[in-house]
Amino acid sequence: MNWKLFIAHRIYQAKEGGKNVSAPAVRIAMAGIAVGLAVMIISVAVVIGFKQEVRDKVIGLGADIIVTSLDEAQSYQASPVVGDDSLVAVLRAVPNVRHVQRYATKPGMIMTSDNFQGIVLKGIAQEYDTAFLHRHLVEGRIPHFTDSVSSGQVLVSKTIAGRLHIGVGDKLDTYYLEGNIRARRLTVAGIYQTNFSSYDDLFLLTDLRTVVRLNNWKPEQVGGLEIRVADDASLDAAGEQVLSCLDGKSDRYGGKYYAQTIEQVYPQIFAWLDLLDVNVWVILILMTGVAGFTMISGLLIIILERTNMIGVLKALGADNTSVRKVFLSFAFFLIRKGMLWGNAAALACCAVQYFFRVVKLDPAVYYIDAVPVELDVWVWLLLNVGTLLVSILMLVGPSYLVSRIHPARSIRFE
Repeated sequence: MNWKLFIAHRIYQAKEGGKNVSAPAVRIAMAGIAVGLAVMIISVAVVIGFKQEVRDKVIGLGADIIVTSLDEAQSYQASPVVGDDSLVAVLRAVPNVRHVQRYATKPGMIMTSDNFQGIVLKGIAQEYDTAFLHRHLVEGRIPHFTDSVSSGQVLVSKTIAGRLHIGVGDKLDTYYLEGNIRARRLTVAGIYQTNFSSYDDLFLLTDLRTVVRLNNWKPEQVGGLEIRVADDASLDAAGEQVLSCLDGKSDRYGGKYYAQTIEQVYPQIFAWLDLLDVNVWVILILMTGVAGFTMISGLLIIILERTNMIGVLKALGADNTSVRKVFLSFAFFLIRKGMLWGNAAALACCAVQYFFRVVKLDPAVYYIDAVPVELDVWVWLLLNVGTLLVSILMLVGPSYLVSRIHPARSIRFE
């Protein structure tokens, strides 16, 4: 066994007797490493989880890429484009495109005997991916919407249902302005809640045929097409390919196609999410600094307390480099133990929050009702390796203190 590692291990395992100055310093150093690493892991897990959940919610309410008319005004009532089977087939053939679905919207109003509410009626067809709606359904069911039959059923948000005091099975009298005022009576089939106020405050979901007829469009016309990509990394590439595929093309009624990614549609939301990365870097730098400086103070105290031992080692022929390796190895043992405690604490906190959602959030502000956590294995490994390397490197300079210790004087040191 390497004699430097052997001595470092003996120092690490030795009980501090009369010379008990270093015991608190060692505990503080290990606590600094544990707390610093735990805070870093939890912070990164929360930010990754928050960004992913908000992103999934924004995409779930829309799509990764949205194809609309180039002439669409800044309102919910879009200019129509033809969304027939041939266009859907062309879009599905684009690399990295996973799913294509049609939709249409129509602004209107709900009126009850004692209240009213402005709404946007969104029509969806049979190919619409309802997995997101099923995850956020709180009551009732999701009907099978199509583009060929008007079902007369609608999904209402919990926010609107609470304001108008309506429930599953109730009838809604809705009104729309299209030349003359047009009325539709719809039956509430289900109630959803996404906690996304800009969506929950407005949107009702029904079949595509109803909305197309309310807009006086042709059967093949739609408000737009929503495209889901295979993975987030391919979003920009797929968006460029879809845009180039539709660039300059018009449908048979003169409507020009235009494609935007979800990040272009909601730039303020994704800019806000990107700002969270700055907070993470600040936390990582601060916690690494705290952990490193506690280790430096602990190592200096141990070196000073072990001055007699250093003198004996030098008298026996050990050079400064070898003695420094002894104390750096000892510091490695302390860092390793602190990291074990830090990982245990961080993983326990993340598990409790993941399964029990203890820490709540205001959904009106954060779009979600509890702090999300998502720990990537590679990020976790990188944090551990980075903490270990930075802590060791910060100790290299202070370890040169051993070169200032002279054997003759230090052997007599008490």
